[in-house]
Amino acid sequence: MTPVATPADLRALTTLRFLAAAWVVLYTAWPHLNVGFTPVAITKGYLGVEVFFVLSGFILSHVYLEAAGTNRYSHKGFLWARIARVYPLHLVTLAGMAVLGVGAVVAGLSVSDSLTDWRALPAHITLTHAWGLAPSSAFNHPSWSISAEWFAYLTFPAFAFVAWRLRNRPVLATVLAAAVALGIYAAFQPLAGFSLTEATFRWGALRIVPCFLLGCALYLIYRRAPIPHASLVALVSGAGILASASLGVWDPITVLFAGGLILALGSLSNTQAGVLASPFGVYLGEISYSIYMVCAPVLLVMTNVAARLTGAEDKRFHIIVWLGIVAAIPVAAMLTYHLVERPARKALRGLAKRNGKGQATTETRTELA
Repeated sequence: MTPVATPADLRALTTLRFLAAAWVVLYTAWPHLNVGFTPVAITKGYLGVEVFFVLSGFILSHVYLEAAGTNRYSHKGFLWARIARVYPLHLVTLAGMAVLGVGAVVAGLSVSDSLTDWRALPAHITLTHAWGLAPSSAFNHPSWSISAEWFAYLTFPAFAFVAWRLRNRPVLATVLAAAVALGIYAAFQPLAGFSLTEATFRWGALRIVPCFLLGCALYLIYRRAPIPHASLVALVSGAGILASASLGVWDPITVLFAGGLILALGSLSNTQAGVLASPFGVYLGEISYSIYMVCAPVLLVMTNVAARLTGAEDKRFHIIVWLGIVAAIPVAAMLTYHLVERPARKALRGLAKRNGKGQATTETRTELA
């Protein structure tokens, strides 16, 4: 089998990153909106992280699987590229939340006691706070998913080993991956007492496994050839995500629909993807990691400021005020993307090249945290 030639950047998948991040932002910010209802689909916004996890397996396989299967892969170079991608912004937001936590206490603002749980600091610094090594959800809570990603990065050779040996049987690989994923989800809840899709600093490292596995398997289908009728499959899968989330069905069903959407969007050429391949959509996708990582600190600051200005002690605001708070998140993300994330990534990768440690495989704009 000769794998299909793929474009340097899958723009629709880049834009999908923003949509996933926006779902998480709505889930996080909605409790601050003073309305008497919460759509079920909003309560399922934590599943935006699952979309990121499946997409991560798909894209990293797209970038690295061929090299891994043909012995041209450097795990050291791979890990350095991942560190350059996620770690600088993680450190900045970690430090920022620590400063905000201390400042809030001094200023007499209302914050969670666990915000500055210093016992969790070593695990946060080593990106192991989703491995059961942190005593509480501290500092920048959403970064637990970066810790889970780090677990997947460290074990990527194992995923690649299995995927490469099933590369000529992509449908079988995907069926097996889906079956294993559903088995993990089904077994976890009775053992842990809560759904795996709700795991964060406890069992968060396991939460990425079924999604990453599914993403790697779906890439094998894409690698053989883009699927036919990709636009229709994307519409059906997108509708499936919305319907399953709105009806509150078992979370893994939404995860499977997300996998279908990723495969379909990846199969669309950039000219077919329409608005999803637009420069604006792609830019929003590029800053999506920053959006995700600054969401908590921006909400912490903005809701406390808004509460002081409006007298809303419960931190639930009129929709106009709420929209202003939410709009501050992408504005802050643009700043951190251009001032921290992008220059730090460039500097660290440049350092690796100068030291001869760079990964030979070309990376794409669709790479995820």
